[in-house]
Amino acid sequence: MNIDQIVKRFSEGKSLASLKQALSKGTRSIAVEGLQGSATAILLHALTDAQRPILAIAREGELAAYLQNDLAVLLGDEQVSFFPSLYKKAIRYGHKDLANEVIRSELLELIRDAALPKVIVTYPEALIEGVVEAEAYEAGRLELRVGAQMDRKALREKLWEMGFEEKDYVYAPGDFAVRGSIIDIYSFAAEYPARLDFFDDELESIRLFEPESQLSQEQIGEITILSSFKPEERAGHSLISLLPKDTLIYVDQAAFLPDSLQTTYTTAPIHPEDNQFATLQDLQASLVEPTSLLAEIDEHQCLLTNPKVAEKVVRFGQLPEPIFHKNFDLLSEALLKYQSSGYDTIIMSDQEGQIERLQSIFSEQAKGVVFQPITPTLHSGFIDDTLKIALFTDHSIFERYHNFKLKSDKIRKSRAVMTLKDIQSFEYGDYVVHHNYGIATFGGLFTIAQNGKQKETVRLNFQGGDSVYVSIHSLHHISKYKSKDNEEPPRLSKLGGSAWDNLKERTKKKVKDIARNLIKLYAERLRIEGFAFSKDSYLQKELEASFMYEDTPDQEQATKEVKADMERPIPMDRLICGDVGFGKTEIAIRAAFKAATDGKQVAVLVPTTVLAYQHFRTFSKRLKAFPVRVDYLSQARSAKERKEVLEGLKEGKIDIVVGTHTITGKGVEYKDLGLLIIDEEQKFGVAIKERLRELRAHIDTLTMTATPIPRTLQFSLMGARDLSNILTPPPNRYPIRTEHLLYDIDVLAEAINAELARGGQVYFIHNRIHNMNDIARDIAKAVPGIRIAIGHGQMSAKELEKVLLGFVHHETDLLLATTIVENGIDVGNANTIIINDAHRFGLSDLHQLRGRVGRSDRKAYCLLLTPPIEELTPNAKRRMQSITSFSELGSGIHIAMQDLDIRGAGNLLGSEQSGFIADLGFETYKRILEEAVMELKDSEFAEELNTLQGDAPQPRDFVYETVVETDAEAYFPQLYVPGDNERITLYRELERLSTSLDIQAYRLRLEDRFGALPQEAEELLKVVELRLLGKRSGIERVVQKQGLLKLYLVSDLNSSYYRSAVFSRILANATAWGRELRFKEEQGRRSISVKGITTVTQAYHIVEKLVQ
Repeated sequence: MNIDQIVKRFSEGKSLASLKQALSKGTRSIAVEGLQGSATAILLHALTDAQRPILAIAREGELAAYLQNDLAVLLGDEQVSFFPSLYKKAIRYGHKDLANEVIRSELLELIRDAALPKVIVTYPEALIEGVVEAEAYEAGRLELRVGAQMDRKALREKLWEMGFEEKDYVYAPGDFAVRGSIIDIYSFAAEYPARLDFFDDELESIRLFEPESQLSQEQIGEITILSSFKPEERAGHSLISLLPKDTLIYVDQAAFLPDSLQTTYTTAPIHPEDNQFATLQDLQASLVEPTSLLAEIDEHQCLLTNPKVAEKVVRFGQLPEPIFHKNFDLLSEALLKYQSSGYDTIIMSDQEGQIERLQSIFSEQAKGVVFQPITPTLHSGFIDDTLKIALFTDHSIFERYHNFKLKSDKIRKSRAVMTLKDIQSFEYGDYVVHHNYGIATFGGLFTIAQNGKQKETVRLNFQGGDSVYVSIHSLHHISKYKSKDNEEPPRLSKLGGSAWDNLKERTKKKVKDIARNLIKLYAERLRIEGFAFSKDSYLQKELEASFMYEDTPDQEQATKEVKADMERPIPMDRLICGDVGFGKTEIAIRAAFKAATDGKQVAVLVPTTVLAYQHFRTFSKRLKAFPVRVDYLSQARSAKERKEVLEGLKEGKIDIVVGTHTITGKGVEYKDLGLLIIDEEQKFGVAIKERLRELRAHIDTLTMTATPIPRTLQFSLMGARDLSNILTPPPNRYPIRTEHLLYDIDVLAEAINAELARGGQVYFIHNRIHNMNDIARDIAKAVPGIRIAIGHGQMSAKELEKVLLGFVHHETDLLLATTIVENGIDVGNANTIIINDAHRFGLSDLHQLRGRVGRSDRKAYCLLLTPPIEELTPNAKRRMQSITSFSELGSGIHIAMQDLDIRGAGNLLGSEQSGFIADLGFETYKRILEEAVMELKDSEFAEELNTLQGDAPQPRDFVYETVVETDAEAYFPQLYVPGDNERITLYRELERLSTSLDIQAYRLRLEDRFGALPQEAEELLKVVELRLLGKRSGIERVVQKQGLLKLYLVSDLNSSYYRSAVFSRILANATAWGRELRFKEEQGRRSISVKGITTVTQAYHIVEKLVQ
C-alpha cells in the first residue's frame, strides 16, 4: 500500500461521500468530527479533486506548519502554500521576519497571476495581519526579463524609490548592490537573491545566487522584484478578500477562532519594548478587525472542527495512534491484533534505514508480524475501524521529535547573524597577530604607490604608536588574535624587541617535547603485541540492530573504526570527539559488549560519581537482554557493596565495571582486563593520567570527549593518536527554543511553572555564589511549594554529589547552580535551563550549558537573562543574537567552535599550552606547532613517521612557506571588489588555497560575483600559484623586482631536500639553462637568479620549467 492508495480508500469511504454530497448541495457550514492525526491532511487532499482552492486555518502556528508539511507529502510542494505571520513573534509586533515576508509575498504573486495552489495553510495570528490591496501592490513590483533594454542608473533610482537599501553585498531581502556591470537584488518575492549581468544597457543574464556563499545557483529568464510594504499600505485588507468566492475554508477548533482573533487584536500592544508602531491606532490599522474577518469567513462554504453551531455534521470513526513508549512487545502485540482483524498495518518513516531496522528486529523477535512500509512519513498516525487502516509513525513509536520544514528556515539560514566569515574577518581596531612582529591592532587597508606602481597593504598598529604596512602577499602572516572567549585583551607587542621571538622559541621547544612524547608513545604501541578481538558475533549484530535510532553516518563510521582497531593485534588508542547527545555512549556500549563477548573485562572510567551512576544505568538498560553483568564502583556505595564488586572483578564474574578513578587503583584486581573506556580524560589529575598511560600501552583504550579537537592539531599530530569525529547531529531532535529576556521574576515564574506542570525539572545557572540564597528566596516566593537545591564549587565533593544525585532522582524541582553542571550531569527530565547574566558567558559556554537540556523527546527551553540590550557591549549583543538564532542541536556549532578548539588544544596538549595560546593567539600557536612537527618529521622521527604513514611515498612540501616579493601590480582594485571588508576576506581566502584546483574554483567564484578578472587580479592569483609551487620545490623566498627574478632555496644545507629528486631536477635544469640563469652559493645560501622577468606570470613559468 502507498500514500495514494490510502487517499483512494479514504475517498471511497461513506463519510467522505456524505461530506462531498453536502458540499455539492451548497451547505454553508459542515462540522467534521472524529478525525485523528494526519487524517485532516488526507481529507483536504481528497477534497482537492473538486478543482476549487482550499484555505486551511489551523489552531496555531506550529500545527499549521505540520499540516503544511503533511499536505506537501501528499500533494507535492508546488500545490501547497504557507501563509505565516510577518513578525518574528506573533503578537509582538516589533521585529519583522524577512523570511516570512518573502513567503507571504510569493503567495500574493500566485494570487495575482491566478496560479493559486490547491491548498493554503495559515493560522489566526497570521490571518489577522493585513495584505496590500491590488493597486498599491502593482506599484511596488517590477518585472525584468533577459534581453530587455534598461538604463542601469534608472534601475538604481527605481530600487531606491521602492525602499530597497544599497549595500556593498546582498544578504537579506530588501538589499541591492551595484558592482560594475553587475546588479544584485534580493526581492521580497523570491527565495534567493538575483544577479543581473548587463552588457551596456542590455540585461544579458539573470542568475539566482546563494546569499551566504554569494555564488550563482541557476540561470533564469525573468524575475519579479517586489518591495516591502509599509504597515499603512496593508490597512484593513485580508488574505480572504483576495481569494476566489468558491474557496472552501477549513477551520480547526472553530469555537476558539473568535477569541484567538480578538486576543491578538487587543493584547498585541502590551509589549512596548518590542513595538515598531508609534501608537495603538497605527498597529490596529495594519490588522484586520476581527468581526469583519469572521464575516468574510462566513461568506464562504466552511468545514469546521468543534464548531459552536453547524448546518450538518459528518463523522469519521477514527482513534488516535496508540502510545508504545519505545516498547517493542507492545508494538508487536498491536500489529498482530490489527493484522488478525484484517487491517492494513502501515509504518511510516522518513528513513529507509529505519524501516529496514524494524523489519530485521521483527524477523528476529516477532516472526508473525508484518507491516507495510511507507516513506516519507506524515506527522501522526491514526486507526480507522471503518476503512480497516492502522497507520503508525516511527517517530511516535520511538518518542522522537518529528521536525517540520518550512521554506522560511532555508531563507533564515542563509542570513545567519554571525558566520564563520564574520569571526575570521578583520575590523578596524581588532587585535591581530603578525607571525614575525607580534600582537597589534588592525588599522585598515591602504593603497600606496611604490616605484610608480600601486600596492595594497594592511596597516598594523603596535605599542607606542609604531605602525607597519604589510603587503597583502604576506597576509598569511596575520591572523585574528583569538584566545578564550571573554579573556582580558592582550598587551600590544613592541617593535624591534626580542621578547616576541623568545616567546615563540620557548613555545616551540615545549611543543616539540609534547609532540615527541606523543610520537614515541605511538611508536611504542606499534611494537607491543595486544589482544586481537574476534569479528562480530551474532550477539553483537543483535545488539546493534536493537538500537532504537538509526546511526548517523559519523556514528556508523566511528563504530567501524573502533571495531577495526579492536580486531588488530596492536593495542587500540582511539579518541572519539562529538557534541553532547551525538551518540558517543552507544559506540562505547558496542565496544564494551564486543570485548565482553570475547571473555575480556571492561573498565569504564568517568570523572564524577554522579556520572558513574548515570553511565551504569545507561549500560545496564541497553545490555539487559544480553548475557553480560554490569556493575559500578564509587565512593557513594557502601563498604559491603564495594567489596562485592572488587571480588566480582577479581573472579571475573563482572564483565563491565563503571566507576571513578578508584577502578584504576592498585587495589583493584581484574581477572582479564581487555578494554578501558575513558570519558573526558582531561578532567582527571596528573597521577591518574600517569596510571592511564601505563595501562593504555598494553590494553585497548577508547577515550570520549565532548570538546572538539581542532582539525589542524589532528593533522599535525597525525598518527600520534587515532581519532574519530562525530559531527552530524541525530536527526529529528527537538530544537531548543532559546529566548533572550530581561530578569523579570514574573516571567521566570511562568516559565518554571510551565516546566513543572508537565512533570519536568529546571536548571537555573547563576555564577555568583554570594547571592545565590537571595535568588533562591525570590524563586520560592514566586513559585510556592517548589523544591530548590543549590550546588556550587565551594561545597565539599560529598555535599555536591548528594545535591546532584537528588536532582537526578527528581527529589528536587530546580537546581540553582554555577557552571559546574556544564558537563557531567545528564537529566532527561530537565528541559528548561535559565542562564542569569548570560552576557558574561562566552558562546561556547552558552552552547554547552544549553546542551544540558533537549536530551529527551520533549521540547526544551533556554532562557538567557541579561540587562537591557542597550547596556550590552557590541560583542555581547552579537553573542546573544547568535545563540538565539542557532537553536537546533549541532547548528551554528562552528561559531562556538573556535573557543572550543582552544579548549580542545589545551586538553590535548596540557594546561601549560593554554598559557602559550593566550600569549601568542591560537593561529600563531597552531603555526608554531605545525613547524615543530615538520622539523621532527624531517629529523629525529623520520623513520617512525614513515612507518605511521605507510609504505606509499607521500608528496611533501620542503618549506613551511614560500615568501613572494614583487613590484608587479597584484591586488584586487577597489572598482572590481568594493568594500574593504570584502577585499580582506577574499585576500584571506586566497591564503587558505592549497591546490591548483582550489585556485581554479576561487577564480570561477570571482568571475561569478564580480565579472571578468582585471590584470591586477590575474597577477594576484599567479602569486598564490607561485607560492604553492615554491613550497613543493624547496624555494623559501621568491623576489621579482626591477626585471630580476631571485629564487632562494632551503637555507639548511643539511636538509633532506638536497638529497631529494626535486633538487636534482632543479640542479640539472639550471645547469643546462644557459647564460641568462645564474646558480650561486654565498654565505651559506643557495640561490638562482634570472634577468628580464617583469611579471609574476613570467616568474611562475621559470620555476615551472626548473622543476620539470
